[in-house]
This record gives sequence, C-alpha cells and structure tokens, in this order.
Amino acid sequence: MAFHEVRFPDNISRGARGGPERRTQVVELASGDEERNASWANSRRRYDVAYGIRRADDLAAVVAFFEARNGRLHGFRFKDWADYKSSQPSQPVAPTDQLIGTGNGAVTSFTLLKHYASGAQNWTRAIAKPVAGSVRLALNGVEQMSGWSVDTTNGVVTFTIAPGAGVPITAGFEFDVPVRFDSDTLDVTLGLERLGSITSIPLVEIRR
Repeated sequence: MAFHEVRFPDNISRGARGGPERRTQVVELASGDEERNASWANSRRRYDVAYGIRRADDLAAVVAFFEARNGRLHGFRFKDWADYKSSQPSQPVAPTDQLIGTGNGAVTSFTLLKHYASGAQNWTRAIAKPVAGSVRLALNGVEQMSGWSVDTTNGVVTFTIAPGAGVPITAGFEFDVPVRFDSDTLDVTLGLERLGSITSIPLVEIRR
C-alpha cells in the first residue's frame, strides 16, 4: 500500500459526479421524535468518474490508470472541480484566503486549512495535497515571497523563522483530494462502435 503522487486525468475528472458525505445515525423514538448522532467527525468524499468518459481514448486512459494503481491498492490525487481552491470559485487564489494559524514566536510549522462557514457554524478541513506552485502565504495580511516552504505531500508549511506572537498566518492555494479506487473491478461494456463504456468507476477519499 502506497500513495502515488500522480493526478487522475483532468479531462475525465471534470465530468465526474460526487462530493462530500457524512455518516449520521438517526433513531426514531416511540414518540415519533428523533435522536441523531454523528458517527464521523469529518466528511468523506466519494466520486464516480465514469461520467467523464466520452471517447475510446478516455476509456483506455482510465484502464491504464487503474492497472498502474493496482486497483484499490494505491492512492492518488484527484481534482474535485467543484471544490479545488481556497477562494470562491469565481475568484483567483489570494494569500489572505484562509486563516491557518496564529504565531507564538516558537512554532514554525502549520497545516494548510480550509474553512467552510454557514451562519454561526464553521467546519475546518485539513488540506493534505496542495498543488505544487499554487501556495501563497501572508503574515498579518502581507504576502511573504520567501522564508517558508511547503510539503505538497502532506500540506505542512514550514517557516524559516517562527512568526511572531499574535501574528495571523493566512494562505491561498489550489489542492487535490487524496483518493483510491473503491472497486477492484472495471466492468467495461463494448458497444456496436466498440467505443466502450464503464457503468461505474467509484473513488473514495483516503482519510488518515
């Protein structure tokens, strides 16, 4: 089992179907009231990339990608076109997009984060697979062109000198989702024109 730092073909993932899921236990009481409990603290994303296959070449690319990953064995990167950057979909990435921490004068490493807010509620997602060359950082709103590095395999930003106490640290970035195939079988159907199709190619997010 390993993780391959390679991205699923963008032209196929663009037509994929899927998104986040959560696991909630709902118990209906004798009175008709409900009790709901969250089994998962965080969401997990699922996709079906069969919808992105439009040509025989697309099908061949998916089969090759599947074989190279040994089916479900190895993970890989996937671009979720509905949610792949720190900014709003209509806006470019900016170094002040997301708050990732506050300096204390000692800590030098911070994990990239994305916040999802609605009303007074907020959920924070750790970003493990930023896209190389896309990360921008700011200290107290001022972009930092040097003095830091980012590990694109785990989403950790490291400063050469620890940010000062009380200094807000923000970041902007594009990112991929770490996923794996959720089936060890590709069920290919060959049509009259022999272009071929696959009824379902499920992917599931890898959570560590």
